[in-house]
Amino acid sequence: MSTIHRIIPPISVVTPLGEGWAHFLIDYGHDWNSCWIVQIYETAQIKHFDSNDVRIRGNPTYATKEPNLFKPDNISGN
Repeated sequence: MSTIHRIIPPISVVTPLGEGWAHFLIDYGHDWNSCWIVQIYETAQIKHFDSNDVRIRGNPTYATKEPNLFKPDNISGN
């Protein structure tokens, strides 16, 4: 059984297509990676990304550092 979570407020993330706002997260359970629904800043497109392809941006308020360079996960899996 999958669950859809609305992210309030949206989280700023980095994806293979650029930076964007993560608005929803679909959790398919422990057997599959979650799916992030992201609005890309530059194009305003809504795209679905596997959890392996999403990095949360830094947040100075919470002392969260910016991710270095985006390195896609090349390990095959879900």
